[in-house]
Amino acid sequence: MTRPPHSMESYSMQPIGYIESDFPDKFGVPRQPGLAAAARASLVLVPPYDDPLAVRGLEAFSHLWLTFVFHHSPARWTPLVRPPRLGGNAKVGVFASRSTHRPNRLGQSLVKLCGVDIGGNDDRAGVRLALTGCDLISGTPVLDIKPYLPWAEALPDARAGYAPAPPPQLAVRFSAAAEATLAAREDAASLRELIRQVLAQDPRPAYRKGAEERLYGVRLRDVDVRFQVESTALTGRSGIHVIEIDIGN
Repeated sequence: MTRPPHSMESYSMQPIGYIESDFPDKFGVPRQPGLAAAARASLVLVPPYDDPLAVRGLEAFSHLWLTFVFHHSPARWTPLVRPPRLGGNAKVGVFASRSTHRPNRLGQSLVKLCGVDIGGNDDRAGVRLALTGCDLISGTPVLDIKPYLPWAEALPDARAGYAPAPPPQLAVRFSAAAEATLAAREDAASLRELIRQVLAQDPRPAYRKGAEERLYGVRLRDVDVRFQVESTALTGRSGIHVIEIDIGN
């Protein structure tokens, strides 16, 4: 067996910043970027990478690749994983998936850049990038940023294996109580759309599909959203019913 070169044995990496997002917990985070376009986030750069010179020219690009760490996933990796798109039962190789259970816990996400905020007027004022369509939990460490180039990286004819199309969307309806809670908030429109986009993808674990009588909860921004999956006898199709939105303390 060929011995790997010494330079491949280990590498040390340091986060350049961290994410602040609408997702305080893992549950409910879209399984791919862009599926919840209403999801807002910020990438806050940390010293010494918060130098405004490091992002000069970045505002000319509409989308960015973020390389990050799945910091809530276990350090142990497995060669076989169960992708949600296959129902949570069939196994594929970890390198044939986008599973969080990876050897180095590295992830990659394509996000929309909405603005570059440089605080103050001095040379070391700090940098914050405003993002949408993000699928990252608050606190996610980011290792690198690269501009997205559509002419090089958009390949509509590429094969997509067992995930050839976006996941199906479920209809989402809000109870009168949930609508009343939303109406009292300044961010009512954007929060309502965020809830709709997240729940339309049915965030339940694959092994929970069929347990429609259970009440689920997902935390988005500063609220707890309680919902139930319901099926109509006429069509047999499932939908999401938002029962309650709890602002909490």
